[in-house]
Amino acid sequence: MRIGELARATGATVRALRHYEQAGLIDSGREPNGYRDYRESAVVRVRNIRALVGAGLTLDDLGPLLDCLDGDVLAGPPSERVLAVARARLGVLERRIAAQTEARDRLAAALAAAEGATRA
Repeated sequence: MRIGELARATGATVRALRHYEQAGLIDSGREPNGYRDYRESAVVRVRNIRALVGAGLTLDDLGPLLDCLDGDVLAGPPSERVLAVARARLGVLERRIAAQTEARDRLAAALAAAEGATRA
């Protein structure tokens, strides 16, 4: 199947599919004319990639899970490996949120001080 067909079958953009391939998450053969040729199984894999990215994981997070991406990852209970990756990503997100909250609070305090100084 060509890249446009895979995009239509999965709801992904052609650009996203190229990005997934560059990240090593999907692969393709090449037709004699140079066009990418994907196996039918790529449809399931791309849908799983999109679902997991939609849940907050990154493409880098998915690298260690390649062998899990060809089945229905959302149907059954998650493996301990998937849970470990998700926990690690959650930790990263929580640290980023805390840092952004601190930055917001500092900016709000500085703005309030500046506005107070202009009123005086």
